[in-house]
Amino acid sequence: MSARPIPGIDGKAATDLPVLKPFDPQGRAAHDPYMLTRMVARLNAWHVLTLFAVIALWPAVAHAQSNYTYGEAFAALWKWIPFVVQQGFLFNILISFFAMAIGTAAGAILGLMQISPSAFVRYPAAFITQLFRNSPWLVLLFIVLLAFPFEIEIFGFIIPIPAWMKAVFGLSLPIMANIAEVVRGAVQSVPSGQWEASQSLGFSRRQTLWEIILPQCFKRMIPPWMNWYAILTMATPLCSLLGVEEIVTLSRQAIEAEDNHPELLVPFFGFALLIFFAYCYPIARWTIALERRFAVKL
Repeated sequence: MSARPIPGIDGKAATDLPVLKPFDPQGRAAHDPYMLTRMVARLNAWHVLTLFAVIALWPAVAHAQSNYTYGEAFAALWKWIPFVVQQGFLFNILISFFAMAIGTAAGAILGLMQISPSAFVRYPAAFITQLFRNSPWLVLLFIVLLAFPFEIEIFGFIIPIPAWMKAVFGLSLPIMANIAEVVRGAVQSVPSGQWEASQSLGFSRRQTLWEIILPQCFKRMIPPWMNWYAILTMATPLCSLLGVEEIVTLSRQAIEAEDNHPELLVPFFGFALLIFFAYCYPIARWTIALERRFAVKL
């Protein structure tokens, strides 16, 4: 006997009354916070080669009107690679490490403040979190650049504050807010019965949080933490707008040193894209693997 269609699900609804949709155990209808990571993780070598082929078609007209060949452009790139990588990309990694460290430490404190029983602690923490979580990263970078002095004097000693330190602090603000949400969500995902059970056993709130709840949250927080580190690393080229000498800034300087030939744009910025992909792609794959390993089985 064939199954009858369900109105509103398999066919057109016969009434305007609300229909209860079937339970979705996989959560496919919900927002996926790992959407960007999954997209990067699904890429393969053919996707990258196709992207480079499409980009290479753009300067074809300029190439026809110039005596500068692509062979010379890639030779110039090969000459500048040690300079661009050692003094540029490694600086991007350094900025991402410091920004992630500061953002993680501050975000953990801010996330725990959001679950405080005191409203005087909880509400200001929630306001700070939403403020920096919903602010453009570039705007925060410009605010930090203009608000922070170029040097400070302490006990007669003048301490300079370079632009890269301002960039680290500016990038750590949105990371702090997003890590705070990760911590808050992980703590609140633990069933409330464990809080009640520990209370019945005479545990204080501090003991329950540090000895029972947070050890369970650690594994749940690793995948989103790695996801935000990959996003932060890909956002570090924004620091070039502040004058920080990272890979994009040094690539522009190298192109200017080679007389600004249009053919240099694809090799130099294509190399920047490739090196970021080579660094972030393993992180994306590892994040997906950890998410599957530490998934909560219901």
